[in-house]
Amino acid sequence: MAGPRITVGVGDLAVSNQKGHEIVTHSLGSCLGVLIYDQSAAVGGLLHLMLPDSNLNLERAAKQPAVFADTGLPTLFKNAYALGAKKGRMRVVVVGGSQLLDESGRFNIGQRNYAAVRKIFWRNNVLIDVEDVGGQVNRTVGLEIGSGRVWMKVNSGEMRFL
Repeated sequence: MAGPRITVGVGDLAVSNQKGHEIVTHSLGSCLGVLIYDQSAAVGGLLHLMLPDSNLNLERAAKQPAVFADTGLPTLFKNAYALGAKKGRMRVVVVGGSQLLDESGRFNIGQRNYAAVRKIFWRNNVLIDVEDVGGQVNRTVGLEIGSGRVWMKVNSGEMRFL
């Protein structure tokens, strides 16, 4: 594991260029974790978004852009660019989007979050390199800034690298 750990809460994000840092978020259910990493600049970031569209609550989106896909993703990328990252060099990993509490599938928040992220990326010519989405599991995910290594744990305790 890496050095100092930055924990990203629900509806938040973090970006770092400190090679000893590790950025982690816990318990991704219907939420999505979006991790980006530019190996050349050694800049990475993690967004823990909750909902697909800021039109649900524009006031909240203004105060907490990371809550929503359409405001959180641009904020994540802009913060990484400010530290020297370049869009064309980014590795993108998407994790989460489970259907845990809504077993009937009526709301499909996880699926809607994933669809929103894919649509935004498609519009902006961003490709997802690795994804682990859907199902009925909680995921914890982390990014080691020095190496760019992304790891994930599921609620069974299984850990793997993405």
